[in-house]
Amino acid sequence: MIRYDELAKTQTVFSTVAEFGLNAFVSVELNDSDVNVGGIPTSEKHLAYTERLVCLIGGGEIEEQPVKALVNSGAILVAADGGANHVSRLDLCPVAVIGDMDSISSETRAQFADVLHHIPGQDSTDFEKSLRVLDVAGIIGFGFLGPRADHGLAAMQALARHQGAPVILQSAQDVVFHLPAHREMTFELPPETRVSLFPFASVACAAEGLRWPVDGLTFDPMGQIGTSNKATGGALRLMAKGAGLLAILPARHRDQVLQNFGLSLCPSYP
Repeated sequence: MIRYDELAKTQTVFSTVAEFGLNAFVSVELNDSDVNVGGIPTSEKHLAYTERLVCLIGGGEIEEQPVKALVNSGAILVAADGGANHVSRLDLCPVAVIGDMDSISSETRAQFADVLHHIPGQDSTDFEKSLRVLDVAGIIGFGFLGPRADHGLAAMQALARHQGAPVILQSAQDVVFHLPAHREMTFELPPETRVSLFPFASVACAAEGLRWPVDGLTFDPMGQIGTSNKATGGALRLMAKGAGLLAILPARHRDQVLQNFGLSLCPSYP
């Protein structure tokens, strides 16, 4: 539904997601010049889902079961450009499709015409565009880590630079997240669980519960990295001493990452 304010010369777009029993509310303020003939906004006005977790779908490889499980748990569904093709195939309904719209099929574009949020430009990826405009409690992203290596690297670099709400990227094998600077994260992991630390800046990390200690090391993308360390079992404690350090764990431990960020899959909504 679109409401036009004659005095302010703006349009307010409202959307609810009744299909999943959600009480989602989206408000996007658009100037007259921001809407083309097809009704596609071209500004970077924020999309606000107050205190909500977002399931963000990219155009890479995804698995149906974890995506549908996340949406069914109450997460708001958003697609980044070509990720809308996956959403259509899964017979789901996004509240927004964000990006430069160079990867979405014409059929999917027509299907989701009412929720397209067009942000032109080739100087940033659709993942980065989504991070810029989503004002949310947290994001779990699927379809950003593969199969293309360049897409995966670009997503991880954007993740390392992002300073907003917590973001977790999930694939069939892994979850990737940015360790917050000077804040301890604690996990309960079985012995031999793979723990990788990958830097996008020069940064140290305090850790307990790793087979190969990292205290005293300075990680650097052109030097020391921390691929395929192992948990000793029990409590694993990690605290990055600066920004730019990504942690990679097996995907089955995603919910522990959420808990460390103070997020829940089943919050209570009014």
